[in-house]
Amino acid sequence: MTLKTGLAFSLLLTSQLVSARDYIDAHLHYVDFFQETDGMPALLKAMDESDITQAVIMGIPVAKTWHENEPKKPRYYAGDDAAIYWYSATDFELHAAIESLNPEQQKRFIPFLSGFNPDDKNSVNHIRRALELNPGFWQGIGEVFTRHDDLTALIHGSAPRANSEAMMKVYKLAAEYDLPVLLHSNITSKRERNPLYLEELEDALKKNPDVKFIWAHAGTSKELHRHQEELDFIRPLLQELLAKYDNLTIDLSWTMIEPYLLNEKGQPRAKWLALLEQYPSRFVIGSDVVGSFDNLGKIMHGFDPVLDALPADVAKAIAHDNFLALLPKKTAD
Repeated sequence: MTLKTGLAFSLLLTSQLVSARDYIDAHLHYVDFFQETDGMPALLKAMDESDITQAVIMGIPVAKTWHENEPKKPRYYAGDDAAIYWYSATDFELHAAIESLNPEQQKRFIPFLSGFNPDDKNSVNHIRRALELNPGFWQGIGEVFTRHDDLTALIHGSAPRANSEAMMKVYKLAAEYDLPVLLHSNITSKRERNPLYLEELEDALKKNPDVKFIWAHAGTSKELHRHQEELDFIRPLLQELLAKYDNLTIDLSWTMIEPYLLNEKGQPRAKWLALLEQYPSRFVIGSDVVGSFDNLGKIMHGFDPVLDALPADVAKAIAHDNFLALLPKKTAD
């Protein structure tokens, strides 16, 4: 082997070693918006092929109507103007799917309870009953859909808020059970380039210091990006919020890869790397796939350029360890 060949081989091996890591997918929906799924065998296969040792798994708390007047079933919740309704059975279907697995397979999933209406002050009682029905099974609450662009607009009633009275009751219950809460709360609307709804999130964080909040997509969404592309205030805002609130973790699920973490050439952005290094224990990564798992590995490995550019201990924390620290103490121990 020549010196040049040996050097190339060494660099390749080093690159492979840097990229070889175990992932916890911090945001995975077992079903889609029609409560349909590829199923557990397909999910486990996709996890095995993608270095995903565990997944934070949840249903979807709403279901899309195939309206009587629509000749073709919509492919997504935004496929037509038919309504969306709250769907509690998503939790029981997820529970049954996990219980059907063998004990070793069950350990790979971290189930979150999501099937409730965040605008209903009775929801806290539904959640408590679900927790009592299967003691120790549910490890968190969410994804809670509060402000969620077009999805919210298709749900009958007012837009749920992160700081509603109903959600304050849920947070109190979460603190009682030491359950983290994965919260979807858009930071702004499709038209406003400012943190329009920041007060709702901050109010929840301030009034519930004992609750471990996980902010889904850092308040962004695919629909926001379709209209606004990159929101330049997101990174400075995260820096401010992480400094103020020890109970906040940021979920860097797929909508954050572009246009935030990576530039147009697919390279990590230096200022984002600096933020991740400044708060190495406050970020997790997730796929946010919904019922279909063909792209699971592609999405999770989409974070590799960022993780490879970070110190190894920081990359390991974000890819794997940080989520384990959020789990109920009895589970984490």
